[in-house]
Amino acid sequence: MNPYDIVRRPHISEKTVHLQNKLGAYTFEVHPAANKVQIKEAIKSLWKVEVVAVNTMHVRGKPRRMRNTKRQGVTAAWKKAIVRLAAGQKIEGV
Repeated sequence: MNPYDIVRRPHISEKTVHLQNKLGAYTFEVHPAANKVQIKEAIKSLWKVEVVAVNTMHVRGKPRRMRNTKRQGVTAAWKKAIVRLAAGQKIEGV
């Protein structure tokens, strides 16, 4: 897999912005089959930064109601990676 297939998009929320500011940790949605080593190499090659640690987790889909009907659906499950960078390094635009 190439780096653009592994790292799908950044995941932005209040908690992830706090992690960016305090710990230098960035959160991404990644390919479900990617492992920590592949994610680390992809981040290094895409943004030219030094990665200290990678933590991954599978996020389950949540049940959601569909419009005004009583039918229920489920949002898609996805894999999240929290990538911690070396001190003083940043990823611009994320």
